[in-house]
Amino acid sequence: MMKPMRELTPKEIRSIRKLVTTKCANHDKEYGCLPLDCECPMFGICYTNSAMCSYFRESVLPNDPELSAAFQPLSTKRCKYCGKPFPVDGRKVYCSANCANAASREQTAARVRKHRKKKADM
Repeated sequence: MMKPMRELTPKEIRSIRKLVTTKCANHDKEYGCLPLDCECPMFGICYTNSAMCSYFRESVLPNDPELSAAFQPLSTKRCKYCGKPFPVDGRKVYCSANCANAASREQTAARVRKHRKKKADM
């Protein structure tokens, strides 16, 4: 599952611009993107899951590991209570505090029911 769409920070946008102008073999200061014969499409990118130039993604982006991490997909888990996917964060098994509280209430109710039944059978 991909990261949810978010806007790039100004620092990330500056990093993209700097990488394109210094490291991209397809970029020319005077003509822009040589294969497309227009301005580089990476200058207009605003969101993390936007369409990205394949040359930039494969050859230029690995030069900046911090920026590269912003575009990598996150591994996700499914919430044990509601089933929604959420990003892996340590040993967390519920997507929110609401799901954790609801699951806790259900577990407590089941435990108390089991205890009452056991007491009644005696």
